[in-house]
Amino acid sequence: MIQTAQQVQGRFADRRMTVEYGEALERVREILRSVELEGDAALDRWSLELDGAAVQEIPKREWREAYDDLEADLRDALETARERIEAFYRKEPQGGFLEATPEGVLGQLVRPLDRVGVYVPGGSAPLISTVLMTAVPAKVAGVGEIVLASPPRVHPAILAAAWVAGADRLFAMGGAQAIAALAYGTARVPRVDKVMGPGNRYVVLAKREVYGSVGMEALPGPTETLIVADSSANPRLLAADLLAQAEHGPDSEAWLLSPDRELLEAVEAELERQLSDLPRAAIARQALARSGLVRVESLEQALEWANLYAPEHLCLSVREPLEYLGMVRNAGGVFLGEHSCEALGDYIAGPSHVMPTAGTARYGGGLALRDFLKVIPVVGLSGQTTVRLAQLGARLAREEGLEAHARALDLRAIPEP
Repeated sequence: MIQTAQQVQGRFADRRMTVEYGEALERVREILRSVELEGDAALDRWSLELDGAAVQEIPKREWREAYDDLEADLRDALETARERIEAFYRKEPQGGFLEATPEGVLGQLVRPLDRVGVYVPGGSAPLISTVLMTAVPAKVAGVGEIVLASPPRVHPAILAAAWVAGADRLFAMGGAQAIAALAYGTARVPRVDKVMGPGNRYVVLAKREVYGSVGMEALPGPTETLIVADSSANPRLLAADLLAQAEHGPDSEAWLLSPDRELLEAVEAELERQLSDLPRAAIARQALARSGLVRVESLEQALEWANLYAPEHLCLSVREPLEYLGMVRNAGGVFLGEHSCEALGDYIAGPSHVMPTAGTARYGGGLALRDFLKVIPVVGLSGQTTVRLAQLGARLAREEGLEAHARALDLRAIPEP
C-alpha cells in the first residue's frame, strides 16, 4: 500500500532505540555478575548450559586451515573486501598536533586503544562480513590486540575471515557470557577496552549493562534502509534493494520515498513478483508491513523526511544524486545512485557496514578510525601565561565554590622573582 508523508510523520518523528526486556534483563544481569565474580568457572558453566560446549580459544593454525579450505572465489571475495576496507580507512586522518607558541605548548596526543573485542554472531549463516568490517578498521587504527568471540562450533568461514582480517585471538564463546568475559576479563580471556559487534537481545542487553566498565559502539538495533527515488530509477532494482533490507528480519524497515506515483506503483507490483520465489518471503513481508512506499510532494520533501527519520542507510536513486547530497544531515551512510546499492556496502564497497540505527544517526555516524582511538590533551604553559590565567581561573573556581582549586591557582598567580 502506498502511504502519504502525513501518514508516516509520527513514526518518522518519534524514533528511539528500544530493547525488549521481558525476563531477559534479569537473566543477563545474573550471567554478568557470576562471570565478573567467578571468572572462567562461571563462563564455562554458562557456555555449557546455553551453548552446549565449554569456552575454548581457537589457535591460529585452525584459522589458516579454514582459509585454505575455502573455495577460491570466496577467498578472493574476502581478500578484495579486506583490501577495499583497508584502503578506505587509510584515507581517514588520525594524527594529533603539538603547537609551540610564546604562551607554551598545547596539543593533542592521539593513541589507539590497547585491546578491542569483536562479537561475531554464530548460526548457520555466519556473519563473516562483521569480522572484516570491525577488525580491519581496528587494525588500520593501530589497535594493539583484536580479540574475537563467536559462539561454540565456530563456523569455518568466520575462522577464515579472522585470518584475512588480521585478528589476534578468537574464543569460541557466545551470548551475554562472552560480553561479560570481554568486559571484565578472566584468567583465560583478556579484558578489552571496547566491545564491538551485533547480536541478539541478550548480547545487546549485556553490552548496555557493562557500558562504563568497557566502551562500545552505539547499541545495534534492527537494520533499516530509506531510498529516495525519482522517475529515472529502475523499479526492478528498487524492489530488489527493498527486499535485500526486509529479509534481515521482521523488525527491519525498508522505505521508498518518491514524488512519482507511477514509479511507486511499478515498485509495488515488482515487489510482489520478486517475493513470489524469495526464500525469506514471509520475513520480508512482515518487515515491509512495518515500512513500505511513501508518496511525497517533491525530492526536497523526501530529503526533509529522510533527515527526520535519520536512517542507517540512505540511498539516493535519483538522476543527479550529488545535487542532493548537500541536503543530507542525518544518515548512517549515503549510497549515491542505483549502482551504489546498500548490499554492496554490506560487504565490499569499502566503508564499514557498522552504522547507527533507530534514529541514532541524528547524533552518531558510521564506524570510523576515531572509534578505535583516544585523544589526550597536552598542556604545557609558560610561567608568564600561567600568572595571567591563574587569576581568572581562581575567580571561576570560587564562583563554583571550590576553594582548594582557587588557592592552587592563587599560588601561581604571583610572578616568580
